[in-house]
Amino acid sequence: MRTPTFAVLTATLLATPALADDQSECVAGIGFIKAEIAKAPPQPILDALKKQLRNAEREQREKEYDECLDAVTAARKAVAAK
Repeated sequence: MRTPTFAVLTATLLATPALADDQSECVAGIGFIKAEIAKAPPQPILDALKKQLRNAEREQREKEYDECLDAVTAARKAVAAK
């Protein structure tokens, strides 16, 4: 019975740094999106950025950092498409 418990504990401890990285990347990504919105891009890009900001902030509140990063990636693609 100890081996499965040890395996679960080890997996949890190894995943914790990754979650912290995703969380900090999410926060930084939200900052990036807000900075790009402040630059007043063309309307289609602004609309895409606002949508992705809403998505990223929602996922951050839900602690779904991987999905937050998906929204940040989409925002970065919208900015690159200028």
